[in-house]
Amino acid sequence: MTELLKISLPDGSVREMEPGSTPGDVAAAIGPGLAKAAIAARVNGELRDINRPFEGDAELALVTSRDEEDALELARHDFAHVLAEAVQALWPGTQITFGPATDDGFYYDVKAPETREPFSMDDLPAIEEKMREIIKADKPLRREVWSRQQLIDKWEAEGEVFKAEWAKELPEDEELTVYWSGEDWLDMCRGPHLASTGKLDPQAFKLMRVAGAYWRGDQKNAQLTRIYGTGWLNKKQLNAHLMRLEEAAKRDHRKLGREMDLFHLQEEAHGSVFWHPKGYRIWRELEAYMRRKMDGAGYREIKTPQLMDVRQWEQSGHWGKYAENMFAVPDMVPEVDEESDGAASPTVAADADWMAIKPMNCPAHVLVFKQGITSYRDLPIRLGEMGCCHRNEPHGALHGLMRVRQFTQDDAHIFCTEAQVVEEVRAFCRLAAEVYKDFGFSFAIKLALRPEKRLGSDADWDKAEQELRDAVEEAGMMSEEFGWEELEGEGAFYAPKLEWHLTDAIGRTWQVGTIQGDRVLPERLDASYVGEDGEKHRPVMLHRAIFGSYERFIGILIEHFAGRLPVWLAPTQAVVATIVSDADDYAKEAVAKLEAAGIRVGSDLRNEKINYKVREHSLAKVPHLLVVGKREAEEGTVAVRTLGEKEQRVMSLDEAIAMIRDAATPPDLR
Repeated sequence: MTELLKISLPDGSVREMEPGSTPGDVAAAIGPGLAKAAIAARVNGELRDINRPFEGDAELALVTSRDEEDALELARHDFAHVLAEAVQALWPGTQITFGPATDDGFYYDVKAPETREPFSMDDLPAIEEKMREIIKADKPLRREVWSRQQLIDKWEAEGEVFKAEWAKELPEDEELTVYWSGEDWLDMCRGPHLASTGKLDPQAFKLMRVAGAYWRGDQKNAQLTRIYGTGWLNKKQLNAHLMRLEEAAKRDHRKLGREMDLFHLQEEAHGSVFWHPKGYRIWRELEAYMRRKMDGAGYREIKTPQLMDVRQWEQSGHWGKYAENMFAVPDMVPEVDEESDGAASPTVAADADWMAIKPMNCPAHVLVFKQGITSYRDLPIRLGEMGCCHRNEPHGALHGLMRVRQFTQDDAHIFCTEAQVVEEVRAFCRLAAEVYKDFGFSFAIKLALRPEKRLGSDADWDKAEQELRDAVEEAGMMSEEFGWEELEGEGAFYAPKLEWHLTDAIGRTWQVGTIQGDRVLPERLDASYVGEDGEKHRPVMLHRAIFGSYERFIGILIEHFAGRLPVWLAPTQAVVATIVSDADDYAKEAVAKLEAAGIRVGSDLRNEKINYKVREHSLAKVPHLLVVGKREAEEGTVAVRTLGEKEQRVMSLDEAIAMIRDAATPPDLR
């Protein structure tokens, strides 16, 4: 008699099933409703096809569309395969490469046949229609195990040079799988997939754009076309996503930055920001705010060099880890030869020493800490710096203020004893929470744990990770309310870290603040203090930031507030605008009084209609427009138009000044 398989379910019950049974069979045995709802399964924790047979006794959790994370991953993976199938059906000879799921959809890299131009936006409607046709055909998605040679022979016979190249690099001893769509199309894939194309909602996806891509990400290789799509479980989710994208486009900090005259970027300084007076005013207000918070929390501000000897970066470990992202310059005056056309050709000696522009502030802060003899009585020492750093990001990765090459951090490092770590991290958790609350953000705290490649002993990592847990727990933030989560393998190479993920006004999350408990760098750079026993001891070094970088944080604020910054941050807090020239003198008096009250104010005395002035200053996101005409001049009043409000309010000039001055007070000074 054949021995039955024992399938353990989440409720603790055990189902006995025939060998060869699948998770779908278990669902059917439980009931027709579950059989219809189940779309995949977790077998011993691994996400699998609903129709893949069990290999033995197993723990089973059936996946339905209510398990949204898994369901979306499956749907997006399937949409990518359907996209590739549709392109090849429409244009035979198209070569396909790979098509993963993404955070909000999918893409596939393809190469158009020689008979036509690369794919463009004009092709997307036809591809979408073909995809819907494939979905409605409800083609079974069937898994098969193939040998490596079978895969190579298949792709070479069909002229799929990219797939053949990849197949030749696959290990012979690994289980290699393909998935059939019906009986006429397949792709090599690990899976899992839904049971059939018909499990997808044909109205729940949209192809968004095309872009150039290189085979295997190397610009020396063939150029491909990457077709991007967004995919969801149903049309309602898709529509909500498209509305979020539309709202995000309106809030794009690059667009608003132009409209508000805050900053610009140009090719002469790739990845570096040209701050205009209004934009730099926002920066200065943030910097002043952060200095007050740091001063109040016992930090001492320092300033460290931009350039340091490469040997220092080698000793710290950064050169081995980040050299490709660092800018290096020779520590010499280059010889310059004049070319015949007058151009200069600098020459660097082969034996020149090298300096590197700092990509981070940490090693320099250790060097400051090491000056003189430090006693345990001096600890903790909190050193802060508004430190300008440079990282050599690829041109294609740069994105407005969000990803730049030159950036300034609200950086600080705390040097403390082992016994002080938890209290220092707890205090930082409270400080970060105060700051984010002042800007109106909700946040989640996540613990990024040790990566596979790391420095330091397992014992040190165990201790460092537990210290961060204990600090968050003591701060009262290790709970669902604060989105507590532990992230495997996402720590820095030298330390675990706590991450603060902010949620903005349209539901997007931004990872901003961090604190890391580091025992590696003090060891590598020989930092020490004299303990109570008179012996030398290593301090623990806590790396921390709240804004992260000023550039990125300002970009986030612009998008979060859609340009309508809080009055205390607004570059111009009020504008006095005249209706008629008879009110010019009164407008000038009003401006003088507002300035005397410490309000950043402008005037608009142009011979333009008031509606034109209102539109222009609304576009510039000025919080308050004080309109004055002949009557207001006679009565000593102003008509206040507040950005975002439909009705204007008439009040005395003194009342308006008091109202704006109150709104213009930074939250930490209230």
